[in-house]
Amino acid sequence: MDLVIRKARLQGQEGTWDVGIQGDRIVAVAEHIQERGAEEIDAGGRLIAPTYVNGHVHLDKCNLGDIMRPNRTYSFQECLEITWEHKRTYTIDDIVERASKAIREGILNGATVFRVFADVDSVGGLRSLEGILALKEKWKGIVHIEVVDFPQEAILRDPGTKDLMEEGMRMGADVVGGLPWHEHLDEDVCAHIDFCFELAKKHDKDIHMLVDDTSNPNSRSLEYLAVKTLREGYQGRVSASHCEALASYDEVHAHKVMDLVKNASVSICCNPHISLVLIGRLDQEPIRRGITRVRQLWTKGVNLFSSQDDVNDPYYPFGRNDQQEVAAYLCHTAQMTFPKEIVAVFDFVTVNAARALRLENYGLTPGCRADLNVLAAPTIQHVLRLQQPPLWVIRGGRVLAQNTLTRELRNGS
Repeated sequence: MDLVIRKARLQGQEGTWDVGIQGDRIVAVAEHIQERGAEEIDAGGRLIAPTYVNGHVHLDKCNLGDIMRPNRTYSFQECLEITWEHKRTYTIDDIVERASKAIREGILNGATVFRVFADVDSVGGLRSLEGILALKEKWKGIVHIEVVDFPQEAILRDPGTKDLMEEGMRMGADVVGGLPWHEHLDEDVCAHIDFCFELAKKHDKDIHMLVDDTSNPNSRSLEYLAVKTLREGYQGRVSASHCEALASYDEVHAHKVMDLVKNASVSICCNPHISLVLIGRLDQEPIRRGITRVRQLWTKGVNLFSSQDDVNDPYYPFGRNDQQEVAAYLCHTAQMTFPKEIVAVFDFVTVNAARALRLENYGLTPGCRADLNVLAAPTIQHVLRLQQPPLWVIRGGRVLAQNTLTRELRNGS
């Protein structure tokens, strides 16, 4: 075997296990593998898990925080306007350089799959998409990058965007994006969603929209998105991020919408740290948490996943492209701290995210791709508690990254 990981813990299994890897595949999982590997890793009783999947991140904007003017309000409009100031003069090299820094951070933090949103609009034209497609080519064979053709300024309120999105798909975008809640009129919201489905079906691509990213209870694009998914037979191929307005609906209507989402097999992506920063900023007290109805959606069996969204950009001044941090934030904001819930949230950044992106051969059983992390703790609870990066990050059977941690108490402490 090319690589054998010894004495690893598997979630839900007693004792320690060996994992054998040949080429880019897991070929054996057993309490003890007799065969020696060309390379061996001693997990030392630590947990192993599939590498993290970051299913929603805006890398065309990342690390603008180092050069942009200060954000004074953190309103959605000001975030857009600060981005405009840079988007008009983006270069492909600039985008690739800033985004590659975030990709490197993501790898060191255990992620090897990234769904990257690229703005396509009248402000920057196709430059963001060109940059992210170049990023995908640069990292080809190292990590998996999907590119989302994303209308950041909406579609009907930004004339010319339909043509730009059409061209974006011809250029090689992998996913049709959307921002329906940002349209002016309710009928435009529906027309926005209709166009995205038309484009996706034309190119046989999945859909990932940013939906109801507001605390306004009158924002209802998720409901129409779910209905449209059912009508078009697109179940399992649609994801919706944010959906914070759902938390402001009355209970009867909220459950109606959640049931539609479940029946349509729409995956919901919750990005908790961004919601905490941007939603409810005009509230006095009590201030809303900002996230969608995570526990209720989970209880109903909706496929939930969670992602970084923003890294040091006009929308969010922090972010390390760290899915462990994302999961820990969600445990706090959704108050999911019982043992079963902690495990569920960890699934949001691993198996559930992989399901939303329809990744094949993802997991830890023989035949799966050998994409896995040797984590720094023996249980999911302690992985999220300690927030230490994976000791080894393995992609396609090769060690892609290794982290070491040295801590020392002195003076007899």
